[in-house]
Amino acid sequence: QVHLVESGGGLVQPGGSLRLVCAASGEIVRLAPMGWYRRGPDQQRELVATITYGGGIQYADSVKGRFTISRDSAQNTMIYLQMDSLKPEDTAVYYCNVRWGKYDYWGQGTQVTVSS
Repeated sequence: QVHLVESGGGLVQPGGSLRLVCAASGEIVRLAPMGWYRRGPDQQRELVATITYGGGIQYADSVKGRFTISRDSAQNTMIYLQMDSLKPEDTAVYYCNVRWGKYDYWGQGTQVTVSS
């Protein structure tokens, strides 16, 4: 069983920064790719960034150069999303994801609102 808990969301002004944290538990987590997705108002869920067990990283074009995903090297069960230069269009619920084969596991989500 995989359990994911996100934290770190909130309200921030345009140009500001936030850091999201995802803590994962479960036997397969250490070896599984993990990532962040988001769902904006009236939008479908979309990929933000992913990171593999070996540290391979992928970003959505819309966040390249502004967001940084990382993974703890000790346990390999926590990931982080450093979000800088935030824009109003980054407003969304952000979800942590673990993918294992054909299975996707999701956290409950954390709200990020970028507004002046």
